[in-house]
Amino acid sequence: MDVQPLDSLDLKLLQALQLDGRAAFSRIGDVLGVSDQTVARRFRRLRTTAGLRVLGVVDEARLGRTTWIVRLGCTPDVSEQLATALARRSDTQYVDLIAGGTEVMCAMKPRSEKDRDELLFDRLRRTPRVTSVSAHCLLHIFYGGPLGWLDKIQALDAEQVAALRPPQAEPRSGTVALDADDEALLALLGRDGRATFSELQSATGQSESAVKRRVERLRSSGVLYFDVQHDTAPLGQGVGAMLWLTVAPAALADVGRALAEHREVRFAAAITGQANVVASVLSSDTGELYRYLSEKIGALAGVRAVETVLSLRQIKQLTYEPTR
Repeated sequence: MDVQPLDSLDLKLLQALQLDGRAAFSRIGDVLGVSDQTVARRFRRLRTTAGLRVLGVVDEARLGRTTWIVRLGCTPDVSEQLATALARRSDTQYVDLIAGGTEVMCAMKPRSEKDRDELLFDRLRRTPRVTSVSAHCLLHIFYGGPLGWLDKIQALDAEQVAALRPPQAEPRSGTVALDADDEALLALLGRDGRATFSELQSATGQSESAVKRRVERLRSSGVLYFDVQHDTAPLGQGVGAMLWLTVAPAALADVGRALAEHREVRFAAAITGQANVVASVLSSDTGELYRYLSEKIGALAGVRAVETVLSLRQIKQLTYEPTR
């Protein structure tokens, strides 16, 4: 299928939404120098042509929960079925078919240790034709979460970024407890991060003012942030890969900081396992991926080994859309 490349206004809108997914179209239009109607039209078109979605995402660490990256070896005849089953779960993100269709990888965010153990030690290990299960706990995120790859495309200038960036959540110790109303609100924003306060009020039964206060509190505490789901091919990034780096412990922090600065990197974290750093990268083609590995990764002191795994097909990003 032909991919329609994006123009400069499309790219500016995408970066603006990455900065503040709930920014009003009128505010974005003022910063970009176009009308709010133009912004709204571009937004609707990008939903169709580039898979654009703005979604509310929960920072699991602020709730005292851990995130895992799970690799599942399987026979080729069940890989797509397994990936689809994982994609339908509410506690998974970024489900990919990798390694020639003999492996499925996903990020798993269990709500409790019981949920984690049920999936990892019971359900997956008993799934027919699953040949291996490897789970890696995220220890520290170098790049990701509220910081997305669209922050790196430099479609906006520094003044526009400053005008659109909302106040940052202040680092806080301890964990945040949620009540039932918080949970209901987060579930709705997880399906549509740009739902209006009126829509949120109608769906939750809370007053509009109460909804506004809750959203502001969840954002300021760092529990809630907004991310942009989109196709990568229209941005000229046709090759996605996961890098599993084995790094000398003394070099972990330096390697992580360097990865965070690389334009190719959309996510990087320290993890458990023999490969103790994982990074998700985007390239225009395999030649560019090779140059990135040989020139940038190869230049990082402390990197002892790298496993590169291409993503053959992404089944789920932040939310599962079986029709896409």
